[in-house]
Amino acid sequence: MKGRSLPLIAISVFLGAGAALAESGGHSETIAEQKVEAIAVPVPVQLVRTLHLMQDQIAVGSTEAHAAQRGLLGILDDRFMNLEPDTWRTSKNVQAAVSLVLSGGNPSILRKLLELGSSVVADSDRPLIEGALAYVEGREEAAQGLLASLDPRSLPPMLGAQLALAQSALVVRKNAAKSDELLDFVRLQAPGTLLEEAALRRQVFVASQTDKMEKFQALATDYLRRYRHSIYAGNFRQRLASALTRVDFGKEASRFDGLVAMMAELEPEARRDLYLLASRSSIEQGFTTSAQLLADKARELAGSDQASGARATLYRAASLITSPQFIDGAVSDLRSIDRSILAAGDVSLLDSALAMADQIRRVPEAQSRQASSAKPEVARVATGVPATASAPAQGLEQLQALSKARDALSRVDKLIKN
Repeated sequence: MKGRSLPLIAISVFLGAGAALAESGGHSETIAEQKVEAIAVPVPVQLVRTLHLMQDQIAVGSTEAHAAQRGLLGILDDRFMNLEPDTWRTSKNVQAAVSLVLSGGNPSILRKLLELGSSVVADSDRPLIEGALAYVEGREEAAQGLLASLDPRSLPPMLGAQLALAQSALVVRKNAAKSDELLDFVRLQAPGTLLEEAALRRQVFVASQTDKMEKFQALATDYLRRYRHSIYAGNFRQRLASALTRVDFGKEASRFDGLVAMMAELEPEARRDLYLLASRSSIEQGFTTSAQLLADKARELAGSDQASGARATLYRAASLITSPQFIDGAVSDLRSIDRSILAAGDVSLLDSALAMADQIRRVPEAQSRQASSAKPEVARVATGVPATASAPAQGLEQLQALSKARDALSRVDKLIKN
């Protein structure tokens, strides 16, 4: 209850301050400001802290805080727009305005600061204002040029973390290592906050892109332990699923063991679905060992869910048909699947896997026939009898058989990818 009550307290205090402001005819002597003055904190700074407290509750799953955030942002936008121009002569207040906008506030606030000119807003604050405005408006090139030279460590902790989060997003496509470094800074600078939650979500993706598997698994496990109930956990799971589809877990035993430990943080149903998703993607990318391992885990969790069990059987069998010692059992499993409970895409995969298995089985038979018919040729060569035109014909037949098999594999590959 404690985590859920804080945003309600914050909203009620703030709404009370807003009502007092209305009753006073807009005078600055509001209840909130009197309390702020008592602890010697500038009004904009205190207001933004209130917003951050609410957003931190969103990170741990407070739906009340998430619902109330929009109303609070609206109040803050109005308050900041109506503050006296002299307020912005203080850098801390300017930084609070930037922090508000980076937290979801109205960008008009920053445009207003830029319009005030250097007689009010210090020139040293302008790069931060202009950079933040460009960032929230989606002007990436301009934002990168303006924010790249700013040092997050020179700013107050929360704003520094916000700046680093923005910088990491701007450089991730060109310099993943730098983005990763900036996200490390965010997590260290703002632990337990919505900023850390956002940094973890992004950093899991960056770690998978740069093939830092140990870090990827450590970060994902950390997120699932601490922020699994976040309002944005769904976004994280999408990123996690996307990352899992690109990893060959059959390459190293430690990779798969780390995945199993990480997935243990999820509910069984979510764990099963992710195993199935990763298994199918492994088939598409040719990671057959990975697909088999993942399908086995999914089958363990399928329980009475027939559709999930059928999918697990399909993916496992499809990953085994290229192995001579397992192909017969794999084909038997494929034929035993009730295709009526499969999605259309999985029905296509089932048909493709059976077609591939049929082609694979034909190649040895063709080779065997060619080998038998080649024995007379070997005898002729051994006895000095001239070779006939049968040898080139046999080679051509074998080449054609192999070509047909390759064509079938190519068609199956295209079907799977589609």
